Amino acid sequence: MTLIPAGSTALAPWALWITPESAGWAYAGLRLLNLSDESVRFTTGEEEMLVLPLSGSCRIECDGARLDLDGRTSVFHAVSDFAYLPVDATVRITGRGRFALPSARATRSLPFRYGAARDVPVEVCGAGPASRQVNGFCAPGAFDCDRLVAVEVLTPGGNWSSYPPHKHDAASAREAVLEEIYYFEGGPGYQRVYGTHDLLAEVAAGDAVLVPHGYHGPTMAAPGYDLYSLSVLAGPAPVRSTASRDDPRHAWVRASWAGQPVDPRLPMTRALD
Repeated sequence: MTLIPAGSTALAPWALWITPESAGWAYAGLRLLNLSDESVRFTTGEEEMLVLPLSGSCRIECDGARLDLDGRTSVFHAVSDFAYLPVDATVRITGRGRFALPSARATRSLPFRYGAARDVPVEVCGAGPASRQVNGFCAPGAFDCDRLVAVEVLTPGGNWSSYPPHKHDAASAREAVLEEIYYFEGGPGYQRVYGTHDLLAEVAAGDAVLVPHGYHGPTMAAPGYDLYSLSVLAGPAPVRSTASRDDPRHAWVRASWAGQPVDPRLPMTRALD
């Protein structure tokens, strides 16, 4: 379990650079790109990727094809459209704003394509102070990838998400093996990871946390400060799954939600018309 403070892995032109090699695992990665009306050219190599605007908009050129992303003002303003980049592609991104590029080492070749904001599933989960919003833009069943899974979680100030704590590090009918990266905007808040190693860290915009194994949660938004987290997950299974196992000491919490109202601040964002 590793905290990656904002800027600590910057490698021009990337403001954040996490690869399977740098993380010490096999599949999941994440890059962050800040653009001011300029272009960045790169190749995807063995990784499938997404281009997700955190703020701003961009044009993407990929192996002779082109598409535009409308984007959004910020992660707390709206659900965004996004794009899928295949393995072994040559890509140019031109625009203004802040862009996340979740990735996973992949073997299946899928086409370059557009993900519309209106098609992103928006779900309010939990209840009471465990209420949070999940934008499943690249969840299994929502958008096809080889190994990559990515979702956004919006936690209103004072609330907890990733709760009850859960893990996904053992292959079974109830649990998938997944490496996970948490990337944060907004805050401050706190991230807890425990099991084989312990981490309790303050997190804010630009920070990331690596979770190779063990229980993780809660993700806590400080009162008065909304917290955004982008979860990037990937693993060895041929069929994508987000199956996880709750910490049995805290699994009872789910049953308590039946008698609690959902936080009226949710949902915090929707797709723009």
